[in-house]
Amino acid sequence: MLTAGYEARPVVLEREFNQRYWGKPLTVQAVRRWLLGNAIPTQDRLQVLAEWLNVDPHWLRFGEKLSGSVQQQRKRWDAKMTPQERQAIEVFLALPPDKRKMVGEIIHALAKP
Repeated sequence: MLTAGYEARPVVLEREFNQRYWGKPLTVQAVRRWLLGNAIPTQDRLQVLAEWLNVDPHWLRFGEKLSGSVQQQRKRWDAKMTPQERQAIEVFLALPPDKRKMVGEIIHALAKP
């Protein structure tokens, strides 16, 4: 958080995380446990944290460099996207956090059977 320009305080993490996360908002107590190392965020929450802090989610969880197999998987995922899908993702990534959260909620609602 410090490297990204944020104070490493639970209230800061709680506020910034909840602005970006499309699921149930977290409490200050929950993020305090993350900061103290008493709990590890779920994978979907790690992804949000990693994107916000501009770090690799693998590093955030394990403190290790990204392995080649994960990089290869990411390349395969990128290769499967159409130009229109890439453009849609670029537009999504350019949105401010509150609108990205809203779009995420819409996508999750549409994905439900």
